[in-house]
Amino acid sequence: MSQVKIVCDSSAGLTEEEIKKYQITIVPLTVMIDDTIYVERETITNDQFPEMMKNAKSLPKTSQPPIGKFVDAFDKLGADGSEVLCVTMMESISGTVHAAEQAATMTKTKVTVYDSQTTDQGMAFQIVAAAKVLENGGSVEDAIAKMKDVLNKSKLYLAIDNLDNLVAGGRVSKFAGALSNLLNIKIMLQVYGGQIHIIMKGRGTKAIHKEWDRILKEMADGPRPVRIGISHVEGDKEVNRLKAAVEERYPDIPVVVRETVPIIATHTGMGACCLLYYTE
Repeated sequence: MSQVKIVCDSSAGLTEEEIKKYQITIVPLTVMIDDTIYVERETITNDQFPEMMKNAKSLPKTSQPPIGKFVDAFDKLGADGSEVLCVTMMESISGTVHAAEQAATMTKTKVTVYDSQTTDQGMAFQIVAAAKVLENGGSVEDAIAKMKDVLNKSKLYLAIDNLDNLVAGGRVSKFAGALSNLLNIKIMLQVYGGQIHIIMKGRGTKAIHKEWDRILKEMADGPRPVRIGISHVEGDKEVNRLKAAVEERYPDIPVVVRETVPIIATHTGMGACCLLYYTE
């Protein structure tokens, strides 16, 4: 019997249990470290990457999945007449959505490509919500409507501990990066509208803690969260502080903590810490 099957790229912060339960097909991104190419979830894990990045001679280079990987996935999943809903990370940090769109024109399978306008666990929130809609007999259109609703109720905040990787990746000028490191400048980013925005710059860890406290108050004053996640790049000390503060407010909501994927870690650098949640 035909059905709708979900495909997503490997930046989605899904748990292994969710991938298995909803039979989600993952198309992996790749990362090149000192001329060696690694495939996410196949030849490198999220936990392995930070140490390899620290020891690399230069900043790793990330790549979107080859179009052929998407075509193969679409062909295989559509062989029984099934339809495919392909969910990708936001266009502003990767061309993955365009690779999926091109692949959709090269397969006989009916494929709908959807840009989640986020990534990591924020993307996972949408995918799981869509999977539940499809499981209950909903259409692709119903699933997309649900994903948009989750997106509108989602928040993603990201604290950057140092600007080294942003400078090396060409996203911040070397002068600004050197000056920021000299002054111990930390920044807080927020993702909304499919774009990354700087919402705070401050000196030292105290500035970040103050901003996290403001964000947590905003969270507490708003609608009740449905799901909460923390993703990071070897940011254990900050993660533990943030997790304790969240659990104090919401002891009954599990907080999923994970090392983020290589493509995000490459941009954010070591020590990055991200809070993601969506509300009722």
